Amino acid sequence: MGDLVLTTFDWVPMLPRGFVRDLRPRWALEEAGLPYRVASVPFGDRNAEHLAHQPFGQVPWLTDGDLSIFESGAILLHLGERSDMLLPTDPRGRSETLQWLFAALNSVEMAGLPWSLLQFSGETGDGPGWKRMDDFLTVRLQRMEPVLAGREWLAGRFSIADIAMADVLRLVDRFGGLADYPACRAYVARAVARPAFIKAHADQMAHFAAAD
Repeated sequence: MGDLVLTTFDWVPMLPRGFVRDLRPRWALEEAGLPYRVASVPFGDRNAEHLAHQPFGQVPWLTDGDLSIFESGAILLHLGERSDMLLPTDPRGRSETLQWLFAALNSVEMAGLPWSLLQFSGETGDGPGWKRMDDFLTVRLQRMEPVLAGREWLAGRFSIADIAMADVLRLVDRFGGLADYPACRAYVARAVARPAFIKAHADQMAHFAAAD
C-alpha cells in the first residue's frame, strides 16, 4: 500500500457543501488516524483523466499506491480493510458491519436521496411522485427506528457502517425528515458529535470555501 490521496472537487455551490460524499472517506480516515492528503479536480471540467478514475464524473475517489478506488462505499470498505478501528476482523463482527454498510447504501439511501433531491428542488406537495417517494422513505425510517432505539451503533462498536448510515440519515434530517423518529435523530447526533466527523466536516467546508 502507498500514500493515501483523496480526490474531490475544487469547489461546489453552497447548497451541497457539507454533504459531498468525500466527507465519508474523510471521516473514516480521521477515525482511523490514517495519514492522507486531499487533491482536487475542477468542478466545471469533467475531463478524460477525471473519467479514468471515476467513470460517472463524480467524486470522490481514493488512490492508495497504484490502486484507484471510486464510490464512497467501496472506499469505506477499502479503508476498513486497512484499519480494524473501522471494520472488525472477527467473522461475526465483520459480517454485521458489512450488512449494515450495504443497507445504508442500498435500502436507506435509495429512499432518502430521491426524497432529498425533491426537497432540494422544491418539488414537494400533493403530486403523486412526491407522495410515492415520501411513503417509500417513511417505510424505511419506520424500520430503522426500532433498530436504532435498541443500540448505540449498528454493529456493536462504531464502524464504517455507521459512517455510511449516519451520513445518509443526516441528509434526510437536513430537511426535517427525522422529526418523527427520535432514535434516528439521536443516532445522527451521536455520530456527528464525534471529533473525527467534526474535523472532516470542517475540512470539507474549508476546502470549498478556499476556492470562493
